[in-house]
This record gives sequence, structure tokens and C-alpha cells, in this order.
Amino acid sequence: MEAGLRVLLLAPLLAALTVAAPAAAATPPAPEIERPDRPVFQPELERRTIDLAAIDSHDIEIGPYIGLLSVEDFGVNPVLGVRAAYHVTEDLFVEAATGSADTQRTSYERLSGSAQLLTDAQRRFSYYNMSVGYNILPGESFIGSRHAFNSALYLIAGIGVTTFAGSDRHTINFGFGYRLVATDWLAIHMGVRDYVFSHDLFGADKTTNNLELQLAATWFF
Repeated sequence: MEAGLRVLLLAPLLAALTVAAPAAAATPPAPEIERPDRPVFQPELERRTIDLAAIDSHDIEIGPYIGLLSVEDFGVNPVLGVRAAYHVTEDLFVEAATGSADTQRTSYERLSGSAQLLTDAQRRFSYYNMSVGYNILPGESFIGSRHAFNSALYLIAGIGVTTFAGSDRHTINFGFGYRLVATDWLAIHMGVRDYVFSHDLFGADKTTNNLELQLAATWFF
């Protein structure tokens, strides 16, 4: 009796499962989503063109300079000179320079009236030196938004001879400069130098510091 009742209750359940199985098997798969070939967001960037001046392949530069030379006890005087440099490496260079200036009278000569310590020829301050320079801050300088120029801040020091007051005097020079490469063959220099030497024009040996501010234009060869 109990077995017959169980069969009677399970029969409708088996019939429902038999009908649902084919229906589930016939369910079609979900369609694939088509992806576009290009990304949805396409940024439009305008490329900026920069003209970069580069140093010519040659390693020698030469050119004139002008400036102001403050000779201790003899005033601030215009100076003219020529410099030539050889670039040993990208940062190291050697330089030869020569310049001259006509110095003023000392305050003692101006106050005393007729007293004159030096002749006109002896007042000529001229020098030549050999120096070594090193670029400590190489980089680029920008003018506007489209032009970039190679530039460098450098230190320089050397030895030489200064002719002044009728004598040749051993001289040490040192200073710093800034070089801007305007084109692949032209560079502009701005710098400060100190020429240190001793003299005894006033009766005792005296070490003098003679500062020079210079502006130069050099050509690469």
C-alpha cells in the first residue's frame, strides 16, 4: 500500500523533469558583444616643434671679447681681448686669452696735481694666460616656447703673465662664465675673471685683485 502511494506521488515529478530537460538543452547561447577596432576615446595631441641649436662637430672656438677691467688703485677701464678654446671632452676645455686696457690715474695722482707715478706707456695693462675650464651645469636655455639653446655654466682657472707699470708679473686667474650656443657655429659668453698678482708701486709688495667683466662672441671651427 505504501509502495503504491510513493509511486503515485513521484510520477508527476518525473514527468516534469522529462519535459524540462529538452527545453534547457535547446536554449540558444548568449550572443557575443562586438568590440570596436578603435578605442572609444582618441586624444588628439598637437606636437610642438622645438628648434634645438647644437654645437658644431669641430672642437675649436675663437673670437673677440669686450668688457670692463677694474685694476686695483687704477680705476675701472674698458678692455679688449681675444680668446681661443679647445674642447677636450664634452665638459672639459682649455683656453688661451690675451687682452689689454689703458688704466686711469690713481687718486693720489689726481689729488696731488702734477705728481705722476707712471708714464702713459706704463699705464697699459696687458695680459695673456692659459686656463682650464669645466662645465658644471650643462643644459638648455629656452627663449619662447619653440627655441631651445645648448648652454653651460663653467668654472675656469689658469696662469699667465701681466705686463703693467713697466714689468712682467706672474698672474693667477680664476672665475666663472656662462656660454649660450646661439647656432651650430656661434656661441655667446658672459663671464667674470679675477687676475691676481703682486707689485711694489707704492713702496711695499702688495697682492692685488683685478676683476674683469667680459662679453664674448666665439665661432666654432
